[in-house]
Amino acid sequence: MKPVGIFAGICLLLAVYCAVDPLNHSAVSEFPNFETFKVEMPAWSEIPVERDRENLLQKSEIKFLNQVQGPESVAFDPAGRGPYTGVADGRVVFWDGENWTDFAYTSANRSGLCDPKPSPVSYLKNEHICGRPLGLRFEKEPEFYAVLFSGEDSGRLLKYDPYTKETTVLVRNLQFPNGVSLSKDGSFFVFCEGSIGRLRKYWLKGEKAGTSEVMAVLPGYPDNIRTNKKGEFWVAIHCRRSIYSHLSGLHPKVRKLLLKLPIPAKFHFLMQTGGRAHGIIVKYSPEGKLVTVLEDRQGKVVKAVSEVEEKDGELWIGSVLMPFLAVYKLD
Repeated sequence: MKPVGIFAGICLLLAVYCAVDPLNHSAVSEFPNFETFKVEMPAWSEIPVERDRENLLQKSEIKFLNQVQGPESVAFDPAGRGPYTGVADGRVVFWDGENWTDFAYTSANRSGLCDPKPSPVSYLKNEHICGRPLGLRFEKEPEFYAVLFSGEDSGRLLKYDPYTKETTVLVRNLQFPNGVSLSKDGSFFVFCEGSIGRLRKYWLKGEKAGTSEVMAVLPGYPDNIRTNKKGEFWVAIHCRRSIYSHLSGLHPKVRKLLLKLPIPAKFHFLMQTGGRAHGIIVKYSPEGKLVTVLEDRQGKVVKAVSEVEEKDGELWIGSVLMPFLAVYKLD
């Protein structure tokens, strides 16, 4: 048989294998109806190229090592006490100045399965029991990957009135929306589009009230966003864009073919991040101008940032992958 025929035969067998997945070894084997959708990525030329050549986030101080596992979100109360943070075992904990105190639980079904473990990843299989405060909660790990890799546009932006208990849909057909923060003057709020990697502004007052617009294209894929006292927006970037993530977003059929290969989901996730977990934080003006970029490009101290909270000249940094909080001193 000629080489061309052999190659064609291999391609045919591979196509059949991917279509059938007989051994259930693919990243989406548990989801027989899994589909992929096109992500309307911005042009590569629109993506910010600014970098932190000094890797300033590597100067961050590590706080509470192994005392908080996967602290995704960070907050201080109106009196300045804290931090409060949600951790991987389903608790919201509060630092009282000397010790961590349980502030709240996110599940009524909490059991011994939620007792402290050595790493944030250890809790994944029990999130349906323990909960996951201030972050995502899924019955099992593969469901997170399925939502992440599909690119589906089922996301919505909701408004809830605690007095009337009514919920209103403000924006539909979003791809992995995540993070909301109000502007300093209350005229608009900003939210993140995770799959596309950009910020959207939703107007609450003025002639544009009730409408939204693109505020900025981000250098990577965002998690949470927070407003500082000056009205600027700190955005936690889970990872920078990679050629792999950009092209697979634009070509859903190719993405589905790759996901059907007998390769673990974690490998695909690693490809999405460019091969290495790293840290990046960006700050934007209310007008959408990129002001600051802070990085740990090797992930030596900070990686997979999920939230940034500015307080008293410091940035408190959370991550679902870190067993500590990181604190970076601003100049």
